[in-house]
Amino acid sequence: MELAYYSDYAVRLVNSEEPGRNKDALTTVEAIRELFGPSTQMARRATDSDVTRFRSVRARLRAVFEAADGGDETLAVDLLNSLLLEFPVSPQISGHDHRDDDGRPLWHLHLADHPSNATAGYAAIAAMGLAFHLTEHGVDRLGLCEATPCRNAYLDTSTNRSRRYCSDRCATRANVAAYRARKRLETERSASTGRTAPSAQRASTSGERRPGAGGR
Repeated sequence: MELAYYSDYAVRLVNSEEPGRNKDALTTVEAIRELFGPSTQMARRATDSDVTRFRSVRARLRAVFEAADGGDETLAVDLLNSLLLEFPVSPQISGHDHRDDDGRPLWHLHLADHPSNATAGYAAIAAMGLAFHLTEHGVDRLGLCEATPCRNAYLDTSTNRSRRYCSDRCATRANVAAYRARKRLETERSASTGRTAPSAQRASTSGERRPGAGGR
């Protein structure tokens, strides 16, 4: 498993809550286990106590994205460093069962799976993955969706650093909303112009001299 893959752990945890919609999917042990994906061994350690602990880590990870999205790089790094210190990882070189064409192991870094509890394990790999993405691609690659009221976290992997939304769905919704707003503005301007034009014409006419009128 490559380190870049672990950054998705942070995104999945942060997006388990949608504050703008008052939604929180992280309410049961089963929801926690789903966050782990294929890491079933670590997921089996989850208990009811992890629900509260996961929510605490989630709030801290969201704070990292909020700082990055707000342009405060130093704060984002400091917040992430505090998570790395509290939830250290044990990297190991692993080849698993993957081989290249010559039969040699495909070596890569893997984070060892022996934490004290499910929260510690998840927090460690999420923080490490996010740290790898941040140092490899830049703090400005951590963002929050601009589509109201979404604000889901995302990792910008675009070539021109242009991503603004967490998904195509949010991008489409935002574009439609912007289009409708422009149409409303055009309609209001058109209506305003239609109302004022006759008044202006009457004012101009009343100010003209009648034929034959003038001073003696």
